[in-house]
Amino acid sequence: MSIWLSQHWHALLRALRQLVISPVTSLLSVGVFGVVLSLPAGIFLLLENLQTVSGHATESLQLSVFLDTNARQTDIELINARLEQIPAFESFQFISKEIALQQLQQESGLAEAMRNLGKNPLPDAFVVNLGHMAADEIERMREAISAWPGIAQVLVDTDWARKLDAILDLGRVIVLMLAGLFGAALIIVIFNTIRLQILTRRDEIELSRLIGATDSYIRRPFLYFGAIQGLAGAVLAWSILALVIFKLNESLFELARLYATTWALSHFSWQHNLMLLAFSGGLGWFGARWSVARHLAHIDCA
Repeated sequence: MSIWLSQHWHALLRALRQLVISPVTSLLSVGVFGVVLSLPAGIFLLLENLQTVSGHATESLQLSVFLDTNARQTDIELINARLEQIPAFESFQFISKEIALQQLQQESGLAEAMRNLGKNPLPDAFVVNLGHMAADEIERMREAISAWPGIAQVLVDTDWARKLDAILDLGRVIVLMLAGLFGAALIIVIFNTIRLQILTRRDEIELSRLIGATDSYIRRPFLYFGAIQGLAGAVLAWSILALVIFKLNESLFELARLYATTWALSHFSWQHNLMLLAFSGGLGWFGARWSVARHLAHIDCA
């Protein structure tokens, strides 16, 4: 085990030394990685923030349950008991037709006209605070409650939530497509970078083979080199997005202040940071392994 760890440690040092020897080429490769990764990562980050906004908005959704105008007290008590048995609801409130009429008279400015009505036209109602529920779940709940006896109508506006969910789903597909396309491009970048290194060190590789070096030993520094460039590119992409978010939040702060609210874009969670590092480092490692395997085979043929 100590020999294996020692070999990997020396391979890592050789990869770092190669980065220092050719700083311009290394910085250019890392810059390409960072800039290319920042686009799909930025779109994904925007979708995550929109998902957060969507979640906060759906938490404020209310379900309005209107009873039949001839509903009796027993019907009201039965509906109240049924609503209490649904744990997904955050809370609910019963509004009688008398209270609803008083509120309408106070808020609409039609108090005189409402007093001239011979009969209260408003129904009893329950107002349900939904909490955090998906649009499809809300729709299923609305249909189920509509089928209860004594219910005239159940209203909730989930159209905007459905549209936002559809936009988020489309955005996720776009992120996956961009990640695939840009990932392939980054693999090609690493492939060519490693190819140039192999060509410049061809004599060293052939000499190493003559004295008994295995393909794994020869391959290992190049794999570390590709993985390090990928990890550095991920750090650069993270830094670019952090700067963009900082600048955007400055403008969003002023906009939110005008609407008497507070909202700001958030950066990646630590799980997403690990995913970004693993994805970028994996691309660098794969591109290096592909390039080394291909060109070592060419050396064997020669």
